[in-house]
Amino acid sequence: MPQPAAARAPGRFGITLILAGLAMLGPFSINAYLPSFHDMAAALDTDAVALQLTISVYFFAFAFMSLWHGAMSDAFGRRSVVLAGLVVYALSSLGCALATRVEQVWVMRALQGFSAGAGIVIGRAIVRDLYDGALARRMMSQVVMIFGVAPAIAPLVGGALQVAFGWRSVFLFLALLAACLLAAVALRLPETLPAGARRPFDVGDLWRGYLTLSGNRGFIAWTLAYALMFGAFFIYVLSAPVFVMRHLGLGEADFIWLFGPATAGLVAGSALAGRVAVRWSVARTLVAGFALMGAAAGYNLCVAWIAPAAPGWHVAYLFVFNLGMSLAMPALTIRGLDCVPERRGMGSSVQLFVQTGFNAILAAVLAPLMWGSLVSLAWGAAGLWLCGGVGVLAALRLTKESPPGA
Repeated sequence: MPQPAAARAPGRFGITLILAGLAMLGPFSINAYLPSFHDMAAALDTDAVALQLTISVYFFAFAFMSLWHGAMSDAFGRRSVVLAGLVVYALSSLGCALATRVEQVWVMRALQGFSAGAGIVIGRAIVRDLYDGALARRMMSQVVMIFGVAPAIAPLVGGALQVAFGWRSVFLFLALLAACLLAAVALRLPETLPAGARRPFDVGDLWRGYLTLSGNRGFIAWTLAYALMFGAFFIYVLSAPVFVMRHLGLGEADFIWLFGPATAGLVAGSALAGRVAVRWSVARTLVAGFALMGAAAGYNLCVAWIAPAAPGWHVAYLFVFNLGMSLAMPALTIRGLDCVPERRGMGSSVQLFVQTGFNAILAAVLAPLMWGSLVSLAWGAAGLWLCGGVGVLAALRLTKESPPGA
């Protein structure tokens, strides 16, 4: 049973900042260097297809390694695995900055992918190590609120560095960011998993653990519900060039129309989740969050059908949907981990693996099928929201909870 925060982790806000910083590595790893693609293609004597592989390699490595970070932290402790991951990330970022061929960038980006997920996966387990129930949801919402600005500011930071110093400076910045986080973890982040609570790191134990998690229907339901819900927003991120430039008729410098409202909704919803965590039950929080997302999805379908010219009508969906989504996210994450109290690290790994794997399916199959028109894109998002809601109802039933009034 987790102990009160005061007994185990003085400086809760400082720990929240560290965990949010660790989570930011993922968005910065993708978005920060996108403005540098043209410069990189010229410097490395390559083309856009080869550079696009630097993103794919990162995602595949990230997804694969996300299955292992949690299990390693269950065996060796949370703090040591995070520190090791940050060292690898800093060195691989430096390797990207020094690369002279795109093949070298592929290798370094794979190493970035292998290491970037450690903080995200283990951060969730650390929150659950420290806190129960409402306090856990409140801290998770604070992490999400701070982390939520990363997707919007990463391309701005990367673009500014590109203009001022060139593409190599972006990867030097990522190396410096990892070094700063390494110092913060070493100095301020306590170990939250006692030696007596650790599990052996062996293939047989891991295999049994993954079998146990895959057979836990409640855990799987919460995990799939999260991935489906997030997909209703992420399909717009994956369709960003088509959505912003073709459908809204905006330019290459106008992606703030998408990421601005999305980030504002994510931050506002996380702040709201933190305020209601100690007053609302999990079920009530989820009903409120999914009601907001449902209203946003209905509005989005109407606007897509009417097709007004002003882009503000279309991007309002992103703000309201993300408001509801980030209200629900902490509850979904914590309830999923509550289903596997003996293997929270591994559970967090599986959560991230399922989300990343589903995002890969969205990118490869669903987004290209849906982005042909605003109407089909809106239907795709609404369908994903509906499937996520069905997943939540199944999870509530499997874990013996019901929505208020049911």
